[in-house]
Amino acid sequence: MHEDIKTETLTTLAQLDKHLRLTDEERAFGTLEGLLPIAIPSHFLSLIDKDDPNDPIRIQAVPTMHEGEYLSEEDIDPLAEADHSVTARLIHRYPSRVAFLVTDVCAMYCRHCFRRRFTGSFQGPASRAEIEEAASYLKQHRQVKEILLTGGDMMTLTNEKIEELISIFRQAREDLVIRLCTRMPAANPLRITKELVSIFKKFNTAPFYLMTQFNHPRELTPEAVTAVSMFVDAGIPAMNQSVLLKGVNDDADTLEELCNKLIFSRIKPYYLFQGDLVKGTSHFRVPIQRGLALEKELRRRLSGLAMPLYAVDLPQGGGKIPLIEGYLKESSGCNAWNFMTVEGKKREYPKQ
Repeated sequence: MHEDIKTETLTTLAQLDKHLRLTDEERAFGTLEGLLPIAIPSHFLSLIDKDDPNDPIRIQAVPTMHEGEYLSEEDIDPLAEADHSVTARLIHRYPSRVAFLVTDVCAMYCRHCFRRRFTGSFQGPASRAEIEEAASYLKQHRQVKEILLTGGDMMTLTNEKIEELISIFRQAREDLVIRLCTRMPAANPLRITKELVSIFKKFNTAPFYLMTQFNHPRELTPEAVTAVSMFVDAGIPAMNQSVLLKGVNDDADTLEELCNKLIFSRIKPYYLFQGDLVKGTSHFRVPIQRGLALEKELRRRLSGLAMPLYAVDLPQGGGKIPLIEGYLKESSGCNAWNFMTVEGKKREYPKQ
């Protein structure tokens, strides 16, 4: 599985076929047009079991013909980000936080990507004028307390461009909490260097948070853990946002292992997202009923520290809401509340 692969990033089916022996469904992706590009770094490719067409690492990175199948309830922009864009690259959906689309480029294009309207669209990094426009908006809107630097993957930029980006936002708002959203530690961990991490230490008037995406425990390689550790050692906490994906992590054993490995690697499991209603991703989505059963089982197995919040980002820009098994069952007269424990036992708690 960890053979030496000379190609740094594979971008075509022909290149992939030399390493993975593509299935008919994977080959058929080549007949489709206008979809998310292919990009698989050699590190992530090396994690794939080439003899298993259903390998959970492979499913996330290698496209199939199913990406051309659209359901009536799906949309290219299910979270209505375009409607909530206040500048060319700035999305203001929630009162206290915004998202800035740093670039549409990713080290790896995940096949479950929810931002397919933008990601891989060959627009490139935000210009200095677009960054300054967003920074000016934040300077005028003090109710915004956090910014998510997302895309695309901001870590695909050069160190110089990243420093320029952070500098502009910090000059506008020294108090702004900045989330660094990246899949790079999982996809291409060697991109994360001490020189890169040192950039953020120059602008520490307010906290940074590293937001990773690990969806399967096998992605937490020694190289990936080392990459995240550089941020943690520099005082930047790491939090993980996984996506619940059919055939990848939709079983309790896999999710339990993932969450515990994350905690051991000093990464807080933050969200477990229900799949968004994005065009061409129905083959990845797990029914919410199944997701709730998994959430219930994980709450029984995991500590509070290791437990992520299972959540759905509602269509038409409805925002994130938690999906949680209800443990408060009913009111017991006027004196007590009836609860069910995670082990299935009944308990009462007084109202007064």
